[in-house]
Amino acid sequence: MRLFLDTSLGLLMLFSCFSSTVSSSLSSSSCQLQGQFHLNGMHKPGDVILGGIFRLHFFPAYSDLSFTSEPQQPTCYGFDVMGFRHAQTMAFAIDEINKNSNLLPNVTLGYSLYDNCVQLGIGFRAALTLVSDQEEQVTLEKNCVGTPPVLGIVGDSSSTRTIAISTVLGLYRVPLVSYFATCSCLSDRQKFPSFFRTIPSDSFQVNAMIHILKHFGWTWAGLIISEDDYGFNAARSFHADLGPAGGVCLAYTESLPWGYDPAEVTRVVEVVKKSTARVVIVFAHESIMFNLMKEVVRQNVTGLLWMASEAWTSGTSLQTPHFMQYLGGTLGIAIRRGEIPGLSDFLLKVRPELNYTTTNGNSMVNQFWEHTFQCRFAPPPAGWVEAGGELCTGQEVIENVENEFLDVSDLRQEYNVYKAVYALAYALDDMLQCEPGRGPFSNNTCAHLQRLEPWQLMYYLEKVNFMTTFGDQVTFDENGDALPVYDIMNWVWLPDGRTKVQRVGEVKRSAFKGEELTLDKDKIFWNFESKQPPRSVCSESCPPGTRMAIKKGEPECCFDCVPCSEGKISNTTDSMECTSCPEDFWSSPQRDHCVPKKTDFLSYHEPLGICLTTTSLLGTFICVVVLGIFIHHRSTPIVRANNSELSFQLLVSLKFCFLCSLLFIGRPKLWTCQLRHAAFGISFVLCVSCILVKTMVVLAVFRASKPGGESSLKWFGAVQQRGTVLVLTSVQAAICTVWLVSASPVPHKNTQYHSDKIVYECAVGSTVGFAVLLGYIGLLAVLSCLLAFLARNLPDSFNEAKLITFSMLIFCAVWVAFVPAYISSPGKYADAVEVFAILSSSFGLLVALFGPKCYIILLRPERNTKKAIMGRGTES
Repeated sequence: MRLFLDTSLGLLMLFSCFSSTVSSSLSSSSCQLQGQFHLNGMHKPGDVILGGIFRLHFFPAYSDLSFTSEPQQPTCYGFDVMGFRHAQTMAFAIDEINKNSNLLPNVTLGYSLYDNCVQLGIGFRAALTLVSDQEEQVTLEKNCVGTPPVLGIVGDSSSTRTIAISTVLGLYRVPLVSYFATCSCLSDRQKFPSFFRTIPSDSFQVNAMIHILKHFGWTWAGLIISEDDYGFNAARSFHADLGPAGGVCLAYTESLPWGYDPAEVTRVVEVVKKSTARVVIVFAHESIMFNLMKEVVRQNVTGLLWMASEAWTSGTSLQTPHFMQYLGGTLGIAIRRGEIPGLSDFLLKVRPELNYTTTNGNSMVNQFWEHTFQCRFAPPPAGWVEAGGELCTGQEVIENVENEFLDVSDLRQEYNVYKAVYALAYALDDMLQCEPGRGPFSNNTCAHLQRLEPWQLMYYLEKVNFMTTFGDQVTFDENGDALPVYDIMNWVWLPDGRTKVQRVGEVKRSAFKGEELTLDKDKIFWNFESKQPPRSVCSESCPPGTRMAIKKGEPECCFDCVPCSEGKISNTTDSMECTSCPEDFWSSPQRDHCVPKKTDFLSYHEPLGICLTTTSLLGTFICVVVLGIFIHHRSTPIVRANNSELSFQLLVSLKFCFLCSLLFIGRPKLWTCQLRHAAFGISFVLCVSCILVKTMVVLAVFRASKPGGESSLKWFGAVQQRGTVLVLTSVQAAICTVWLVSASPVPHKNTQYHSDKIVYECAVGSTVGFAVLLGYIGLLAVLSCLLAFLARNLPDSFNEAKLITFSMLIFCAVWVAFVPAYISSPGKYADAVEVFAILSSSFGLLVALFGPKCYIILLRPERNTKKAIMGRGTES
């Protein structure tokens, strides 16, 4: 409301002056100002005048507002030495530019610097004076010539005053370059089209603090702000930039009024005390922080790391032994410190004007002299005594006085003033170097020194780009903000009780590298027993292998760490989600990386595979031995009586049956998948075909032994036997060929049995093909079993039929049990079941058909005679 009233006052005064001018012009050729502002100021003539608004006094004294007499304008008191140094810095910069032949040659800069007295109304009066001048009478001519009173203004030092002033100056596009107004709201180009600044905005100050928080892993912090534009805009920036994306959360946000409110301060400190946040950010002015720290001391709130905004980083009132027990180790953001060569010598030349007196007091330099030496040049106003009783001689030696005015070791605000003046100068230089006919204005015109307009300077100020002697680049972005840079300060509590505020790093934004944080950690003083940075988190970081699960109803930085589920991993700290492993990989036990899945197949290296392989080779070896026995004893009656050729074929086919089981062991490959079932099917059909033909021969021989049955033998000669075996085997070969061509078995990675394993198996391709293959074997086996069953009652000399019946029963029993076992067995166990069935049925046939014969051949040779064989027949 105060801002609105003061702004409205200024606009009304302009309107009043304008109305007077118009009304007067109807009757005369001149108009007169309705009134003049009496302001403290410093002036220097020149071809082009630059304006400045500085804090030269602390507070005003207002006159009686009863309106019984003409109101008197306020008088400012309480001389501000630092504000005077800021004004002198601008004067020095202009003097330096005038001496520089390369910058603005043949043009002399002048200045008009006014006091704002830390009051919006007075600062507003100063701004209006700068843009309208204070000529008491203005002559109206048809052709006006000359430059406006000022082309640009350096100031103000307060965001609140700058907002009001820039709102009005923006209407006329008069450039206002602030050296200390940090409110991020001033970056709104629509509201403040002619505003520029050489100090970073609060939004970047917030970014700088966030960089520090993230650098030290402080994800849980408290925020205390002042109840003004400075604090509220900072809070808005914090809440906009923090959160899950920023990785930092605010435990609380509290505000404090400008005036001292004990109850409110106590409440805020109690919030700080109860909070688990060990880092507290205070975005407020020094006076508010002072009141806050008094309550912190009273409640003895220790163990905190304070982060200071630029407004109180260098606050001397806080750097006392009483407070340093709590504020030691504070990290703060400070304006960039610069160096201005020659400024110290310039300040030493500031001398008083002994013959200058006014009814309102002495000149600005005289006031500085009085303040420094506690003397006086003229009697002070009634009721006010600031200087001492001694008269000033003007010969006092200022070097002998302990005065911060001459201390140029820590130039911060002055460096921004210096850059602001040079920015205006470089823009003016670029404007005056314009080549006629190639200018940026309408019809390619240029600006002329005799008729310069502030809006023309705006065009060049937006494009200014230069380097200071200190090595900093100065340029403005689309919002009028210069490339931001801040120093990071640390409050060191020395053993002797003194305080030292030292620079420990910087944060800046460059045109090419973006935002950069540089910290010298070894220089930072930590006010903790561990001498290490504090730990300030709501929840400890989630290690790799877990994910963050936000707690319902709490800030984003308060979370639980949930382990990743099987098959998912997180390989970073504080991961929001767990990612699934690729198809052939699985999560490690720690869930922090993916490992290749274990492969599972019937291997030659595992006990089951070794056992089956040994059994297969043993069966093959036995077949070879039996074949050798039969070959060696091929002329004996027992071998000849059992159709030796079919016996040899049967032994060979059994050997193939034993060997084909090896194709089911080992990692499945395309050729093994295609060959295993084909070899198995053909081998067993060959084996069963031999048994079937053998059974048929036994029945034929039995019939031939009866009267009239001799003709049956002609259908079962050697050629017919071989042909029958070949035809029956060829049918199975055809089935296998059609199967392999239409839907060939292929290797398959099966992950359905175990999520963390890859089961390598052979997909049959066509279930119908596999069923037809097994069905054909079963058909021949059942047929052989039936024929052998019909021949079971033959004489003992033909007990071959009994052996065939027994072997076929074993064979059928094994394969009938195989089907459900195969279907219900997962992975490699299905292959093991099939191998077991192959080996069991093969051993059953080998033992049942050839065991008794080998027993007679090897152990009972006396029975291996034709007489013995025929004798059994007669006896029976």
